[in-house]
Amino acid sequence: MRSEYDLIVIGAGPAGQAAAISGCQNSLSVLVLDELAGPGGQIYRSVESAHPDDSRFLGPDYLYGKSLAKAFRQSEADYITHAAVWEISRDSTLCYSHNGVSKQVAGKRILIASGAMERPVAVPGWTLPGVMGAGAADVLFKTAGIVPSGRVVFCGGGPLLLLVASHFVNMGVNVAAVLETVRPVQYLQALKHLPEALKAADYLFKGLKMRMALIRSHVPTFQNVRQVRIQGDEQVRQITFNSLGRNRQVSADTLLLHDGVIPHTQLTRQLECDHLWNPIQRYWHPRIDQWGESSVTGIFAAGDTACVHGAIIAEIQGRLAALEIACQLGKLSRKDRDRTAAPLRRKLKREMSVRPFLEHLFQPNHEFLAPSNGQTLVCRCEEITADQIRHAVSSGCRNTNQVKAQTRCGMGPCQGRMCSLTTAEIIAHERQADAGTVGAYRVRPPVKPIPLNELADLEMVT
Repeated sequence: MRSEYDLIVIGAGPAGQAAAISGCQNSLSVLVLDELAGPGGQIYRSVESAHPDDSRFLGPDYLYGKSLAKAFRQSEADYITHAAVWEISRDSTLCYSHNGVSKQVAGKRILIASGAMERPVAVPGWTLPGVMGAGAADVLFKTAGIVPSGRVVFCGGGPLLLLVASHFVNMGVNVAAVLETVRPVQYLQALKHLPEALKAADYLFKGLKMRMALIRSHVPTFQNVRQVRIQGDEQVRQITFNSLGRNRQVSADTLLLHDGVIPHTQLTRQLECDHLWNPIQRYWHPRIDQWGESSVTGIFAAGDTACVHGAIIAEIQGRLAALEIACQLGKLSRKDRDRTAAPLRRKLKREMSVRPFLEHLFQPNHEFLAPSNGQTLVCRCEEITADQIRHAVSSGCRNTNQVKAQTRCGMGPCQGRMCSLTTAEIIAHERQADAGTVGAYRVRPPVKPIPLNELADLEMVT
C-alpha cells in the first residue's frame, strides 16, 4: 500500500472495476476503495459467489459481472473492501474508514464511481414494516439468497421494477400484483424517441420478455395507478389505489416500491463540483466533460454517479476516464488515447441511443415526488412530515438548506440521502417553481457517520 497513487477509484461497481483495469493496463498505480465485501457494485453484487441456481434466475446480464470481476482481480490494483470514504479534499487527498480505523491517502487523480440509490418513495404508510424498495429486495436475494414470503406486491415504475418482478415470478415467489404508475402521456412522450431506441433494440426485447413473464404467470397488473395508500397496523396489510378511474385494493404481506434510481452525489457535493438538474428524471448529477472530469480539476465521475445510464455505459465511462487520466499523467499519448477510445465511443453511442426513450417512458411519478398527504413522513431520521416542510416554506424558507435549518430535515444519520429530493419537490410545488432552482442540501464532511475516536486517531498511509 502506497501513500500516494496515480489514481484512486471510489467504488468497485462496473465503472470502478473498468477504470482500475484500464488504469493498470496503462501503467497507473491504482487504489480501489469500496464499501462492499466484494467487487460488483449493486448490479453485480455478490456475483463472484453466486450459486448456479441463483445465476439461472438472475440471467446472463448478471453473469457477465463474473468476467469483469475476474479481470479486476487479476489487475495490479490495490483493493480495499469495507472502506467508507468520508472526505475528499481538493488537493486530492481523501479519508476513509476501514475496520474501525480512519486513514488518509493521496491520489494524483480521483475517480468517484459510487453508483446510485433507489429514489425514496414517500407515500402514506411507506415506513410500515414489510415495505421496502424493489432494488433492495433484489440486493437481499443476491447477498443472502432471501426472497419475501407471502403475498408480494410491486408498485411504481421503471425497468428495475419489471426486472425484479419477473425474477421473483420465475423463482416461484407469490407475486400478488404489479401496480404500474406510468401515465398514458408518458408513452406518447417516449414514442418519438423509439426510432433512435431501435438502434439498441436488445434493451426493448428484454423489456418485452420481462412483461411476457408476468403475463404468462397471470400476475394481475394494474395500469395508470394513482392515489396509493399503504395500510396496516404493525405491518403492511393492504394497498388502496386508483387504476384507470376505479378505486381498488390488494392485500399484501410485502410491498416493494420503486420509482427509478438517482446518483450518489454526496462526495461530488462535498467537493462543491458543479451539478446539473435532470428535468425529466428529476435529480441532480455532477457536470462532467466527455472524459468524465468534473468542474474540479483532477476529480472525475463515471457510471451512475455521473448520470444513471446502467451497467454497460458505466463500464465504458470508467475505461474512458482511465484513458484520460493516463494521458494527463504522461503514461499515454493523446494519439493512443484517442485511438483506444474510438471503439469505446462507438459502443457508448449505441448504448446511449435507448436512454431518451427509457427516461421519458419511466419518468418519476408526480404524486410520489411531492406527497399531498400532509402526515406523510419525508425525513425518516428526524420524523419530519410533508406538512412541516410546507409550514417552513409558508414561514419564508426558500430553499432546502433553509428548511433544513428550521426543521432539522436532513440532519439525521442518512445526512439527507433519503429526503433531499422530496424536500426540494415540496418546496418547489409550494413556491410554484422548478425543483432545479431550489437546490440540494449542503454537504459537509464526514459524509458518512464515523466515531469521534476515528477522527482523533486519523492515520496517514505511509
